[in-house]
Amino acid sequence: MKVQIDSGRCQGHGRCYDLAPDLFGGDDEGYGTVLGDGIVPPGNSRDARLAASNCPERAIDVLEEA
Repeated sequence: MKVQIDSGRCQGHGRCYDLAPDLFGGDDEGYGTVLGDGIVPPGNSRDARLAASNCPERAIDVLEEA
């Protein structure tokens, strides 16, 4: 599983890094950023989905890798 943020849709609400601080951070202006390479570690899939479902702009994509 991998996460990514569409920077064109992100409005900087910060819910992603509040709900999943192991996966997301904020830049200097408060916009969400993906930490590392976006690969979701085992045990963090729930947090990735929670952050995506709570993003008002639906800027977070959770990609299920084959």
